[in-house]
Amino acid sequence: MKSGLVYDPIYLEHETGDHVENPRRLSNTISYLEETGTKEKLTCLTPRRASLEELRMVHSPEYISGVQGRAEKGGGWLDGDTLLCRRSYEVALYAAGGVLIATEAVMKGEVDNAFALVRPPGHHAIYDQAMGFCIFNNVAIAARFALSMFDIQRLLIADFDVHHGNGTQDAFYSDPGVLYFSAHQYPFYPGTGWIDETGTGEGKGATVNVPMAAGWGDEQYSRVFSEILAPVARRFQPQLILVSAGFDAHWADHLAMMKASVTGFAQTARILNELAAELCQGRLVFTLEGGYNLRVVAASVKAVFDVLFGSSDIDDPLGVAAPRHFDGFEGHIAKVKRIHRLEE
Repeated sequence: MKSGLVYDPIYLEHETGDHVENPRRLSNTISYLEETGTKEKLTCLTPRRASLEELRMVHSPEYISGVQGRAEKGGGWLDGDTLLCRRSYEVALYAAGGVLIATEAVMKGEVDNAFALVRPPGHHAIYDQAMGFCIFNNVAIAARFALSMFDIQRLLIADFDVHHGNGTQDAFYSDPGVLYFSAHQYPFYPGTGWIDETGTGEGKGATVNVPMAAGWGDEQYSRVFSEILAPVARRFQPQLILVSAGFDAHWADHLAMMKASVTGFAQTARILNELAAELCQGRLVFTLEGGYNLRVVAASVKAVFDVLFGSSDIDDPLGVAAPRHFDGFEGHIAKVKRIHRLEE
């Protein structure tokens, strides 16, 4: 099994100072992969710049040129959360291009699966606006690229970042060829992703949202992915699975209020890996979204690779949060199943 890693020091040049989305998220993770001997097992993939044509598959020309111009003038805030420095436009091109390289390598069989360790993240960025630390929507651009460049008609984007990927949902809300699945804390930023957001027009039913209550943890995530995502994916029959991997649902991440653990993220990755093996010749691409506790991000990325290597022994240096009981979970999951016709 060959697993690819996309990484380049250019991703550290998106300098954001004391912002929670900062270069240490990647530099610390790469160091950990090296220290644990994980990196030497991986096939390193060199990112490239995404072209303007590729960006325009998801974003408006005016928005793209606006980001470029703002960066050339020294940067600044694109919204209340998203900061640019002088190098940020160039780095964002390489972030999108890194996910394209990972996708291309998997589709061409150069690697069996891949993880694009890139920043800035992408899943909040919409057609003409930055949001939530995201400049260009890396995973959405990769999805459009895969559908246009390879002989596939259907792909799945699975998003387990603690925040709903509103930008990715928007990009494919009427597209029957992209199944977008998101499990996220709700109500929470950005305020989207309720159960009844299921797509429109020909894309009706191809958006599946599982809003999660604060405090839910590993057991709830595992059931959501096994009882909702798995049957929906089998019905859809994707030819490629892309994953927006955010690790901010961890109990030690101060930006959210979920109780997931590194062990839980590994179980989610295992479900996705098994679905890829069953449905699409193992074609599976992860890309980093959120996650702001440095130890959590590093350990979680390693855990994903351990799963891809076939290991059942997951190192969880932070431990699992105390289990909690949630009276409303059964009814909640049953409602999602009814909406998406998954009744037993």
